[in-house]
Amino acid sequence: MSGIKSQDIVVLLKLVSLEQERLRLRDTGVEHREGPHTVRDLEMQLGISKSEVNSSIRRSLASGLALRDRVDRRPRANARSLLDFISHGLKFVFPATPGAMTRGMATAFAAPMLQGLLVSAGEYIYVWPSPDGEVVGQGVKPLFKSVPVAARQDDRLYEYLALVDAVRLGGRRESDLAGERLAAAILAP
Repeated sequence: MSGIKSQDIVVLLKLVSLEQERLRLRDTGVEHREGPHTVRDLEMQLGISKSEVNSSIRRSLASGLALRDRVDRRPRANARSLLDFISHGLKFVFPATPGAMTRGMATAFAAPMLQGLLVSAGEYIYVWPSPDGEVVGQGVKPLFKSVPVAARQDDRLYEYLALVDAVRLGGRRESDLAGERLAAAILAP
């Protein structure tokens, strides 16, 4: 089996988002489908083919970035290992290089939920190129081509992916701040 791919991070962050939503609904007493999220569900929500989602889960299990739940055997992100990888290795394995100015969806600290956390004077904002984009900034290739579509459907996933881009694009201070914020969000009870 080959090593980790960039879309594996997207799939793992979606699994975190889905689990947090399941727990939120359980805590509010709302009935929720308890069955595991299928590969087909993930395909529709992420825009990643079923075969690639399945391969992604297998790679993540093999690498320790995902674990099987002891009770229902559904794959879950190994949150601590995922955070370690994002904080210490992601920018070297999947570097981000700002490109030309383009219309797109704001990412990194320019994403709506992160605005105001860190201000860099004189720099353009970063965007995932998208014809549906609302802002103009320096284009950054997302971890997977369907990220802008998936992020529009899930605000929590959008925040996680924007923070991941802040880690990939930022200097030490920005990366550390993004990593801390991501850890607080992912490890929140």
